[in-house]
Amino acid sequence: MNDETRADDATGPVRLSGKLICSCLMDVEVIKANLPEHVRLSLQEPGCPSFKVWQTDDQLVWGIEESFIDPSAFAHHQQRTRASAWWAATAEIPRSYTITGLRSE
Repeated sequence: MNDETRADDATGPVRLSGKLICSCLMDVEVIKANLPEHVRLSLQEPGCPSFKVWQTDDQLVWGIEESFIDPSAFAHHQQRTRASAWWAATAEIPRSYTITGLRSE
């Protein structure tokens, strides 16, 4: 997601689906070390009923499924995440995902 995504007056749920793509086993270890706290904090956010990240059959690829009650809750999550230890540790790991429920710019 780019940093320009913003919450607007859309009111429906927002869903993110995709993957983290590690380039090496060291990236996998970084995810494993930081993921439990990231998931715990995400699920404590108001408006985040579901947040799942799992290692796929390809050990370098992690699946992601997130849901938020509305664009405002999603924006809050993005803001919190960018200031977190998770982001500091994993920012260089490529992500590929789609987001539904946000109004087009």
